[in-house]
Amino acid sequence: MSSVWVGERVRLRAIEPEDWADFLRFDQDSEVQRNADMVHAPRSAFAMQAWAEEQATHGEADDRLQLAIESLETDTVVGACSTNDTSRRCGRFSYGIAIGRQHQRRGYASDAVKVLLRFMFEERRYHKCEAGVYAYNDASLALQEGLGFQREGVLRDHEFLAGAYQDLVVFGITAEEFAQRHIRR
Repeated sequence: MSSVWVGERVRLRAIEPEDWADFLRFDQDSEVQRNADMVHAPRSAFAMQAWAEEQATHGEADDRLQLAIESLETDTVVGACSTNDTSRRCGRFSYGIAIGRQHQRRGYASDAVKVLLRFMFEERRYHKCEAGVYAYNDASLALQEGLGFQREGVLRDHEFLAGAYQDLVVFGITAEEFAQRHIRR
């Protein structure tokens, strides 16, 4: 049996209540949180359990997805990805991704994004995906370019993070560009 949610290295799946400890661990790494634009006050184990429970029971709304990224090799949660700013009328959405530090540089992010984009383009009929990356985040800039995203502009001094205003590099890829670059085998 094949699944649209399985790539070469990862499986995207719903967040389960028992995933709370993995997400608490990711949540405690400020660099991972900062790159995902989510730095916030520390959360308790109880609060993270409640968040995971809410995610597990939260239905899909307007194609906004919040998914766990699980390694196929180890069946371990290695991060999360989401779709955001979905507009069926415009045919456009954005995505976010965060990989736990101990799981980075293993191809999980690239594979997860391919699975997510394939679903949104092939199953939900979206035309374009956009992504914003802080200019200091070399790994994420390389990820977007490696996936075939095109640089569309820079929003200067866009957000305050890590004690300074940061530029945000805006990327985009169309369904056709994605299909040409990531042909199914």
